[in-house]
Amino acid sequence: MPKQFHDLALFADHTQFYLQDEVADADLGEAWSREAGERLVAVAPGIVAVGTQYNCVVPVRVDILERQPPVDTLNYDHIVECSLSVAGSRIVVAGCTDDFADAKRIGLQPGFYRVRVNFANLDSLSADGLTSYDSYHVQLWRAPQTETLTLKRRAAATKKVTRSGLKLVWSQDFRCSEQG
Repeated sequence: MPKQFHDLALFADHTQFYLQDEVADADLGEAWSREAGERLVAVAPGIVAVGTQYNCVVPVRVDILERQPPVDTLNYDHIVECSLSVAGSRIVVAGCTDDFADAKRIGLQPGFYRVRVNFANLDSLSADGLTSYDSYHVQLWRAPQTETLTLKRRAAATKKVTRSGLKLVWSQDFRCSEQG
């Protein structure tokens, strides 16, 4: 059972969102390597970037846990773990282009945390290519700093679709779609 949980709807502009130590001055410029792109997670000091399937509003649940949870390979397509160093007392959870000052903050004790990112419904693109139901469940718990690991790799990657002249819209059930 989570010590804290936060259900968010984040605009994953540039197909990513962040978990960042509030006081970190991180740069992800070098972090998005080919390997990071394949695992959909990039890590730099004090920041974790999560790659999303599409450039739209996505549901994100963040759980702060007392201890490491069991790995749930049945309900998720792709699972990656990495470490996050927190020097301050809060992390910021935000979309790539969100106003940092207004972004969600979550109180944490300083130290190292393990971050597990569970990706669901990555290949849920509708037949017309306009709607996706991907979602992201992030779990954090205190743990020593260790390497980034892919615990489950998705079976196949769906090609990202870009359409000019269409705008992204989303409904209250977090379905992302494009409309002309």
